[in-house]
Amino acid sequence: MSLLRFAARTMLASFFVVNGFKALRDPEPLVAATEPLAKTFLPLAEKTLPPQAVAYLPEDAKGLVRLTGLAQVLGGLSLATGIGRRLGAAALAVSMVPQVVASNPFLSDSGDAVRDRDLFLRNIALTGGVLLAAQDTEGRPNLAWRAKNRAELLGREAEHTKAALAREAAHTKATLTREGKRAARKAKKVASRATKTIEGALK
Repeated sequence: MSLLRFAARTMLASFFVVNGFKALRDPEPLVAATEPLAKTFLPLAEKTLPPQAVAYLPEDAKGLVRLTGLAQVLGGLSLATGIGRRLGAAALAVSMVPQVVASNPFLSDSGDAVRDRDLFLRNIALTGGVLLAAQDTEGRPNLAWRAKNRAELLGREAEHTKAALAREAAHTKATLTREGKRAARKAKKVASRATKTIEGALK
């Protein structure tokens, strides 16, 4: 891991750790903005998730704010330390959904259009940043690339083996053909000598 990557990830993660702690400690300022999302998301999650997971769902918008705050703290620490960083970055991207929706200037009625627009663009940029971090393999190929590359190598090896077997078969066929012709000529000579011997004996 390069020092630049570490510094960049730590700087990006710092926002989420601080923001997550604020949401955990004092969720009230975000409750009103999260309420519409909670009314849509929570009933949908209860219908789609298994019963074991539903037990951990928050009951209201306040609980959803705290849940996203916890996800941001854990995801930020994961991203900063590098322990499960890609999973942590993905969790941060998901945790940003309520804030992106809540800061949408077309849905806001705060009366400050410039502030709403800037906040929305900031949230979009942060979401894009953690999505990039979730895809970062630190210069090493990911599992999908390695699997594809391995399949291509095996395919090339199979083609080489097939070509080698075809050459060997052709060589064997040619050898057998030459040997067969040689044996046929030898048999013809033997037969010819035998015929002459028999004819000489009969005379």
